[in-house]
Amino acid sequence: MTFNFISFFPRAVMQGIPLLFGSTGEILTEKSGNLNLGIPGIMYVGGISGVIGAFFYEQSASGALNPFLAVLIPILSSLLGSLLMGLLYCFLTVTLRANQNVTGLAMTTFGVGVGNFFGGSLIKLTGSNVPSIALTNTSICFKTTLPGATTTGWFGELFLSYGFLAYLAIIVALGTSYFLNHTRPGLHLRAVGESASTADAAGINVTKYKYLATCIGSMIAGLGGLYYVMDYANGVWSNNAFGDRGWLAIALVIFTIWRPNVSILASILFGGLYILNIYLPTPGGQMAIKELYKMLPYAITLVVLIVVSLRKKREDQPPASLGLSYFREER
Repeated sequence: MTFNFISFFPRAVMQGIPLLFGSTGEILTEKSGNLNLGIPGIMYVGGISGVIGAFFYEQSASGALNPFLAVLIPILSSLLGSLLMGLLYCFLTVTLRANQNVTGLAMTTFGVGVGNFFGGSLIKLTGSNVPSIALTNTSICFKTTLPGATTTGWFGELFLSYGFLAYLAIIVALGTSYFLNHTRPGLHLRAVGESASTADAAGINVTKYKYLATCIGSMIAGLGGLYYVMDYANGVWSNNAFGDRGWLAIALVIFTIWRPNVSILASILFGGLYILNIYLPTPGGQMAIKELYKMLPYAITLVVLIVVSLRKKREDQPPASLGLSYFREER
């Protein structure tokens, strides 16, 4: 059995794009000092919100779908659903100063529950005999590839054969990196994450930056859930089908040392490691070996975390006030 890179790489990219959306959104959030462990739940809500929008548009459309509306409605629905999750997290942790770790974990449980509830409701509306929803017509609009994808051989298959959300994820990651490192609002945001009290003393509105960074980060992460359903899963929604991709996105934040531009290649690496068990032969067909392959992204993240901690370089460390609530009266 030979390793087919031409087949493997596109699948690794498609597997990695949800992670890229999730990690970019979480990096932006963490740069404000908010540790949002609710990213898996937010991605789940982003996915089901897009499914709801697409489902009702397909039900109401007579004849062929309008490609523009078939894309716009699910995207807006996904952004709205993930925005509400971000606002809820901010209200609890920034306004009410609840513990960020506990809130994030609760948000993940809540998001998965919301997704399964509405997913189950839509499945009942379809009267389907299988526990899933198929939005094939909408998925076709999301999976439209670039010109030349099928006529340029291996180049087209490796670089041109993805839906527009894959390229959007790369643009958003590069834009976020530029924003954080080369703009004044990005500098203010990083200042809030490093020391909220110092930023407050300098006249920076800490609450505004935390709310904006977390809500925008949540919306970006929500698009990862939408991509998974509409592109990777070909428009098929099944409850509990996301697996641990949300947690992989959070692990990717640590792996890339809080750098969105590095996340582009790292997400493809993680996506490849996630499906490596399918492409590598296993001695005697032992399933245990395949499960060990699935541990690679997490094992590598732990190694990176240990190495970064030992080096103790300031630029490789997380924001100093990450996970800490800001009490202005204590300034």
